[in-house]
Amino acid sequence: MQNSTKNKYIELKINRDFGDIITTYFDFLKQNLKKFANIFLNYNGIFLIGLLIVSYLLVSGFIGLITYQSNNTVGSANDFNESYLMYLGFGGILYFIIFIMVAVLNYSLAAAYMINYETHKGNDFDKKDVWNFVKQRLGNIILFVLLLVAIYVGASVVGIIFAIIPLIGAIAYYILIFFILGWFGVSFFSMLKDNKGVTEAYGEGWALTTKNFWKTVGVNFILGLLNGILVLVVMMIPGIIIGIYTFHVVENDVDVSASIVPKIIYTLGTCMFLIAGVFGQCLSQFVNGILYYSLHEKTYNTNTRNKIEQIGNLD
Repeated sequence: MQNSTKNKYIELKINRDFGDIITTYFDFLKQNLKKFANIFLNYNGIFLIGLLIVSYLLVSGFIGLITYQSNNTVGSANDFNESYLMYLGFGGILYFIIFIMVAVLNYSLAAAYMINYETHKGNDFDKKDVWNFVKQRLGNIILFVLLLVAIYVGASVVGIIFAIIPLIGAIAYYILIFFILGWFGVSFFSMLKDNKGVTEAYGEGWALTTKNFWKTVGVNFILGLLNGILVLVVMMIPGIIIGIYTFHVVENDVDVSASIVPKIIYTLGTCMFLIAGVFGQCLSQFVNGILYYSLHEKTYNTNTRNKIEQIGNLD
């Protein structure tokens, strides 16, 4: 079992060009998607339940608000209207809290999975290895994310200024965003893989990505676009179900507030949308993982030197 797994091992510590990074990403995804999805579901269980509750609150708020406004005239009592707005508000706040927690967890799980894959020369490792890896570095992970938020807010302000400039400003804005995404991802891998401090990891990531600026931007743009299409395809499943049911509701003038069925269908559909979006975050981290190994090897040649030393020892 172990040997067969190792035969399929995709070596990550290789200086790859732009096209090879894209090809390697999809090869890695094809080989590891099933196992990582299992880890994702195992460690996100409580958050997935939370997303289901959030979906119910949002759907209940929307359905109640729409029904209330269609059945009441302007100036009528608004007690129920306020209660529906509370559903929406509480659901939105709860979603934001869960989203931050899920983002931190899955940003870490995806990186820890890839690092374990490289360490074990394949995916012959246990899900506990991934979780233990994250736990040992949880303090640094939280500090990293807090600094990430601060940097991203500052970069967003600069990006908005760029966006004011017609055409060229919009292009500059997206170049900035894709570079920052690459910088964050590469820095995060540097912190976890090499056990660096937070600021030291950001410095290392900055050095690696600025020296390979256009590769960083291009990889995050192309694979971000392809990942977006992939997630969109998955989202089409609940989208089609919701669309068909909505057509049935409109055509048959169904009172959605009088039955539990519409809430169940719309809640499950919304929840699937949110889960697909969360999983898409993990895919983006795999992208920057492959980018990190490529840029690190290009800069330091550690893997190449190790191979040369091994050949010398055999001689």
